[in-house]
Amino acid sequence: MTGSAPSTTMLMDGVPVTLVQNVRDLGIHIDSDVSMGTHIQRTTSSCFAALRQLRQIRRLVPTATFQTLTVALVNQRLDYGNSTLVGIPAYLTRRLQSALNAAARLIFHLRRSDHVTDALVSLHWLRVPERIQFKIAVLTYRALHSDTPRYLGPFTSAADVPGRRALCSAGTNRLVCASS
Repeated sequence: MTGSAPSTTMLMDGVPVTLVQNVRDLGIHIDSDVSMGTHIQRTTSSCFAALRQLRQIRRLVPTATFQTLTVALVNQRLDYGNSTLVGIPAYLTRRLQSALNAAARLIFHLRRSDHVTDALVSLHWLRVPERIQFKIAVLTYRALHSDTPRYLGPFTSAADVPGRRALCSAGTNRLVCASS
């Protein structure tokens, strides 16, 4: 059960601050309970709005162009900020997946009742949970190879931490974020 933020006004340094249910920062909507429900609702809503617009021009442009437009207008919305969605419940992931499935169905002229797995495979599109994992893996790789800002690192191997060398976990590739 999720709680809601109090509806009272707080004073911070003598300035009244009204609490809100969600905020948007860099295009990512964060709920007061950090459930990401608002972000997912708005993302899927904008994806389906783009799909409705694309449906109107589907027969007017070549298939390759239509696929490129779909990737540019739908997939980029699904992928933007998806690293913040790690650990969200499956029912929220399914909402995002439904937008991705609808995009694949639109490209291949499939009905809603048709299976979409083969379409996703032929488009080389990962499912939403795998897209999130891929983004985290890319960010981790970049952080390990100094391709990111300094505040994302430095990372050390769990085996390099004193007192852990003799543990079974020392043989794994686990990382420890060193706090500064």
